[in-house]
Amino acid sequence: MIGDVLARVGDKWTVLVVTFLGDGPKRFSELQRAVAGISQKMLTTTLRNLERDGFCTRKVFPTVPPRVDYELTKLGRDLLVPVRTLVDWAVTNRQRLEAARRRVEKRPAGG
Repeated sequence: MIGDVLARVGDKWTVLVVTFLGDGPKRFSELQRAVAGISQKMLTTTLRNLERDGFCTRKVFPTVPPRVDYELTKLGRDLLVPVRTLVDWAVTNRQRLEAARRRVEKRPAGG
């Protein structure tokens, strides 16, 4: 069970979607624009999984065309705390990580 939870909350798309939903309810199209590189299919799958696991809700408005908003639940807002910490850490340390990768890539093969 713990492995399943970590797989869900540690997924890069989950982290990014939860981060953007942390600013308040979003429409599908808003999320798709905000989460660089995510396909429509992957966003749909991520949102369905987040809803299934209780991290977000999906609200359909009876308009033409239908409007669908996604919003974090209490559980999702609780998840937002460590997710934001992780995102902040990644932003702060991005250059250090890139430098480490360049050092390793410069090593001779087999070394």
